[in-house]
Amino acid sequence: MSKNAKDLNDDFYSGEEINYEDYYLDDEDEYLDEDEDIHGNMRESIREHRGGPDKAPIDPNPVKKTSEKHPEDSDIGKAAEQYPSGPEGKREGADIPYQASGTNTQNLEVRDQKDMKKEINKNPDKKREEPVKRDTGKIKNGPEKSGTQKSGAVKQEAPKAGAGKKEAPKTSTGKKEAPKDLAGKKEVPKANAVKKEAPKGAAEKPGPKSGPERTGASKSTPGKAGAKKTDPGKPGVQKNGGKRPGTRKSSGNPAKATGSGRRQKKSGLPVALITVGVFIGVCAAAYIGVSVYFMSHFYMNTEINGHDFSRQTVEDVKEYIQQQVKGYSLTIREKDNKTDTISGAEISLEYKENQDIENVLKNQNAFLWPQAFFVKNSSKATVEVSYDRDALEKKIHNLQAVKAEQTPPTSAYPKFNGTEYEVEPEVTGTEVNQDLLREKIHQYISEFQPELDMVAENCYALPKYTSESGDVRAACNEMNEYLKASITYSMDQPVVVDKTLISNWVSADENMKVTFDEAAVREWLREFGKQYDTVGKTRTITSPWGKTVEVSGGTYGWSVDEDAEFPALVESIKKGEVVTREPIYVPGQTAASRGPQDWGNTYAEVDLSGQHMWFIVDGAIALETDVVTGVPNPARETPSGVYSILEKELNSTLVGEIDPATGQPEYRTPVAYWMRVTWSGIGFHDANWQPAFGGSLYATGAGSHGCINMPVDQAGALYNMMPVGTPVIIHY
Repeated sequence: MSKNAKDLNDDFYSGEEINYEDYYLDDEDEYLDEDEDIHGNMRESIREHRGGPDKAPIDPNPVKKTSEKHPEDSDIGKAAEQYPSGPEGKREGADIPYQASGTNTQNLEVRDQKDMKKEINKNPDKKREEPVKRDTGKIKNGPEKSGTQKSGAVKQEAPKAGAGKKEAPKTSTGKKEAPKDLAGKKEVPKANAVKKEAPKGAAEKPGPKSGPERTGASKSTPGKAGAKKTDPGKPGVQKNGGKRPGTRKSSGNPAKATGSGRRQKKSGLPVALITVGVFIGVCAAAYIGVSVYFMSHFYMNTEINGHDFSRQTVEDVKEYIQQQVKGYSLTIREKDNKTDTISGAEISLEYKENQDIENVLKNQNAFLWPQAFFVKNSSKATVEVSYDRDALEKKIHNLQAVKAEQTPPTSAYPKFNGTEYEVEPEVTGTEVNQDLLREKIHQYISEFQPELDMVAENCYALPKYTSESGDVRAACNEMNEYLKASITYSMDQPVVVDKTLISNWVSADENMKVTFDEAAVREWLREFGKQYDTVGKTRTITSPWGKTVEVSGGTYGWSVDEDAEFPALVESIKKGEVVTREPIYVPGQTAASRGPQDWGNTYAEVDLSGQHMWFIVDGAIALETDVVTGVPNPARETPSGVYSILEKELNSTLVGEIDPATGQPEYRTPVAYWMRVTWSGIGFHDANWQPAFGGSLYATGAGSHGCINMPVDQAGALYNMMPVGTPVIIHY
């Protein structure tokens, strides 16, 4: 398989593994001349593997070079480089492969392909300084160094016998002959033919090619892009006389000439920049064009007085307003689904132009139009209209909501539901806020809105507090704190003061300020005393004789101290206490038991009509005797009622009232046993001066000044049996 230099160029840049024996050289190969730094070494490597500048096929078993330098090596090498090969791939005048000298072979060593590509990627313009030997793995392309190499000479193996190749003829001296016919051949530039001798033990480093332009090298000529002028008779032209497509001759300076593939890589960046520049220019022009458009048109998402005027002009808006005026009517929706209508014709509605629409357009920045895609532009423009105000006022007064009987609103408030306080919702009522209604009607007409909802626009009078008001909820919470209290009074039947009762004493005023009605508490306490106080009340008693009588008056019984109990009750409620206790009583005003007969079953009973007394202990008669009581007149009678023994005293002197005439007590009488019933001087005592007891003596002059006279022995016995505090019931 044979490939030309173009194939080599393509394979090299595509990353193919390079086997130089697969390629041949044209006399003037543009692909290998355009990048002299890289392809020059490729050219030399092909020549080395092909046996010199000729295109003769390489012997697969070349003769191995010895370490000795050929005597005529320099002359033959020079001649070989000066005379190119013929069209058949063999040198003219010779049929032996060209064997390069050791010195030239060292100078023609090629770098490893991958290392070369890495270096090119890093710095494409950097000159190659040190050639590297390459081994394709098929044949050894470069001369093989021997262990006894001298002066840079390299030994090369000779072809083995029987390999099928002609052995190169030798001269009589054993030296290679240079071709005799050198006429008409191109002279190779000295820069390529003459190599510097490398130091001993080291390969020669090829330097950058410079100097005169090669004879016959193609030159760049002005003309059409991609075309070059070539002498048909010179090498570098295809056999059929046509030019290689897509190639041009290199300039006189090979180091500056670049291949077509190389040129495409370098030109990519400017093309990209031009493309980006064109794109940016187009975008900028489009942006400016849209901005100019929005200098006379409203943004997208533009609303004026609630109507969408996106991408419309000022004249479009005004025309729309004019059309709205012609057939405009306003529907007013009231409570209970009632409606009224005011038409523009009824109030002579007309549109008056002003500058507000233009100002809306002026206030929008045309160059900031992209923000309209994300932000809604709502504007208010004063649309001036004229109408017959008297006609409009008449229409307002004739609205059903205005003419109907109106009820005021009721605020939300705390309401006791039997367990706690909760918010009772507000009631809006039907009272119309006519000032607000009139304002809304004018606004809706100016904006050409088709319908006005009086409820939604709060055209009805609103309550001060709604169910969502924080003050109402706070009042509920505070009032419920009072309801936590529970006070139970221990009476004959328990009396409980709890949330049911307290809820009547707690309230919130119109400003949601919570108050506790203490006056109501005092009034309740007064009624409580009336119900459970027994002092002075009428009671019923049945005497041991079986006589049942009613008795009233006296000082014995229950009596609640309202002045002391009131603050105690209020404090318990405010603290939310839960307690069971007795009310506070007037000191000494308690009784033996609850109920109608609160004296219990131990007491003293005096029957004024029967002039007899009993001392009952635990329901049984412990003592009884006849007695003499006071004269039945207001000044000396014995008072009836329920009393108690206030004190007892032995050997006491009873002193009567002061006689106004004499200034002295009416009497002064000593007694052995004194048992006081009233602080006015009524009591039990012995009366040894009485001739008898019982009967009607009290009414015939033997009656006392009000005390209960007893026989001495009976008085002494009673004194010892009856303690202080014992109830005493005196009745007729």
